[in-house]
Amino acid sequence: MFGLCKSCWDNDDGEIQEEPEPFSLPSPLPPWPQGKGFSTGEISLGQIRVAKITKFEKISSCSPVLGKGNAITFYRPVGIPDRYYCLGHYCQPSDQQLRGYVLVAKSISTDNSTSSAPLEKPLNYTKVWSSSSRRECVYVWLPNPPQGYKAAGFVVTAEPDEPDVGEVRCVREDLTESCEVGAAIFDSKAIFSKDKFYVWSTRPCERGFLCDGVPVGTFYCSRGENSDLSIACLKNLDASLSAMPTLDQVDALIEHYGPTLYFHPDEVYLPSSVSWFFESGVLLYEDGNEIGIPVDLKGSNLPRGGINDKRFWLDLPKGDDKRDLVKCGDIDSAELYVHVKPASGGTFTDIAMWVFCPFNGPSTIKAGSFNYEFDRIGEHVGDWEHYTLRLSNFDGELWSIYFSEHSGGGWRNAAELEFVDGNKSAVYASKNGHASFPHEGCYLQGSDKLGIGARNDCAKSKYAVDSSRRYKIIAAEYLGDAVPQPCWLQYMREWGPTIVYDSRSELEKILSHLPFFLRFSLESFIELFPTELYGEEGPTGPKEKDNWFGDERW
Repeated sequence: MFGLCKSCWDNDDGEIQEEPEPFSLPSPLPPWPQGKGFSTGEISLGQIRVAKITKFEKISSCSPVLGKGNAITFYRPVGIPDRYYCLGHYCQPSDQQLRGYVLVAKSISTDNSTSSAPLEKPLNYTKVWSSSSRRECVYVWLPNPPQGYKAAGFVVTAEPDEPDVGEVRCVREDLTESCEVGAAIFDSKAIFSKDKFYVWSTRPCERGFLCDGVPVGTFYCSRGENSDLSIACLKNLDASLSAMPTLDQVDALIEHYGPTLYFHPDEVYLPSSVSWFFESGVLLYEDGNEIGIPVDLKGSNLPRGGINDKRFWLDLPKGDDKRDLVKCGDIDSAELYVHVKPASGGTFTDIAMWVFCPFNGPSTIKAGSFNYEFDRIGEHVGDWEHYTLRLSNFDGELWSIYFSEHSGGGWRNAAELEFVDGNKSAVYASKNGHASFPHEGCYLQGSDKLGIGARNDCAKSKYAVDSSRRYKIIAAEYLGDAVPQPCWLQYMREWGPTIVYDSRSELEKILSHLPFFLRFSLESFIELFPTELYGEEGPTGPKEKDNWFGDERW
């Protein structure tokens, strides 16, 4: 049976667990340098102004009777400033620290005397879902907006009576953007019941620093897995992005939050600065010409702009001794290269921190308890990796960090981070491959269920770079000409030659060592590993990556 609600959830002994405590960063926020609209507590989106609410009161919780650890709790924002209005309620898993926000809004003005008001009450509500029990009841309502308006969230009650129309406001349609579902908060499809119910976070459909969609922080719910959302995100019509930080404020943010980047104690292929890499004798090659040209210290003789047409690539200097020296990098010269850009329609700031390693080492394969380190497979010249700090422009609070993991990655909420010094977290670079992870351990890239894939081993060591001190801002387009971009950033071609590996013969060797219960056909075995093990073109620089203009992969 599905649909019974619980205010708390039971552990194995049947004891009732406490409601989660709100999360807070380890240290209080400092006073940020003054300037513009950053960290003022509210942000103008043109005709409406929004504020971020992180304090909530619980409305009700629910979980399937047959499900454990699957409870969700609904909250109402509290402490809403005068003349601001709620746009919808908040929801999150019950077994996590309370960590979320919703935006509240107030009208600033209209286009002219004939324009409709930016915010209006809903006409009434439609009950989307309900559940009741001896302990708690949940009723979820969708606001029905007036013509020309959109709802931005749902309303939840613990009583069956329809909510008051003054509980929330709907937003004029031209002040909204379409949105889509993000992470799943609750999914009942594993429960044996016809009463299916799904809850997701929401996000703008179009994301990136040129996009103006603003997530409200509310949830979306439905009885089916449909893709047509009945609610909307907000739209920032303030082209000035007045809430983005000044250059002084960016420096203060990095100095306060900059993570320490730890490399594995057995790491051979350490990072370096780009200038050290060039100064070490790196050569630029052009298709059809076997003679490489030395790259100058600033990369000013590299071809600039355009696209990666594969005409040019970089390679290590000639001579085995010199190549081996450059492969090992120079951690004393290493620095993080910072790209600052608006996120979520200018309500957040993304600080992308790029690290450069002259060489990416060979991969290690794990299959059950068996480990096999390749001689060359996985190697390539010129390895660019990054992590991204997402900071709220309402108050300068660190909200989450994106950890780039080879061809993918993911966001981690601040509550999931390892803090090592005040509000500075740890970031771990995996052995040989330098992908970034939030904690020490072995992360498997492949099939976790079968225990087969490429190893990403992370551990703390003396090899570390403090990005709060050793960084260089290389781009912040929203600041105009305030941040000149280095010559090498305009190099859109490959930082290493194309490599094709003889991986099939290597994988055949691995298969012969596997126990019987882990035997596969070679083709099935190959499918369990990331495609980059089988050969890859030389990696491109930061500006050629999709996330330079777009959002990080979710």
